[in-house]
Amino acid sequence: MPTEREAWRELGVSRVALVRFLREAQAAAGVKGEVAVLLARDKTLKKLNWQFRGKDKATDVLSFPPAGLGIKKYAGDLAISFETAWRQAEEHGHTVGEELRILMLHGLLHLAGMDHETDEGEMAAREAKLRKKLKLPVGLIARAHEVSQ
Repeated sequence: MPTEREAWRELGVSRVALVRFLREAQAAAGVKGEVAVLLARDKTLKKLNWQFRGKDKATDVLSFPPAGLGIKKYAGDLAISFETAWRQAEEHGHTVGEELRILMLHGLLHLAGMDHETDEGEMAAREAKLRKKLKLPVGLIARAHEVSQ
C-alpha cells in the first residue's frame, strides 16, 4: 500500500498547494470557517451520492453544509472523486491539480449557498468570475452548458 506522500505524487498534485488554493478560493467565495475535503474513489462518491441525494451514480464533487451543528467556525465538507477528476482533466486537456481546484471552487460555491440547479444563472456567473480571478480553466457549469448546446 502506498504512503500518503506516494499517493499524492502519483496524482501529480501537491497537498500543500491544494490547501493553499482552498484557503484562497474560500476567501474569494466568501466561505468562512473550516472546510474538510475528502479525496476518494468513484465508489465512495457513488455511495455518498446515493445516501444523500438518492442518485445511484458516482459524481465528481459533493458539498455538505454543516447541517445545523451550530459550530460557527465550521463551513462544511467537500467530497471529491480523484478518479473522476483524473478523467475530466484528460478530457479537458489540463492537469489533475487544475481539475481538483475547479471541483473545489464549485463545491465551495455550493457551501456558500448557491445552487446552479435552481438559480437563474447566478452560480454560473459567480463561478466564471472566480475562475478568472483564480486563473482556472473552464468550470463545471460552463462545461455542462457546452455539452447541452
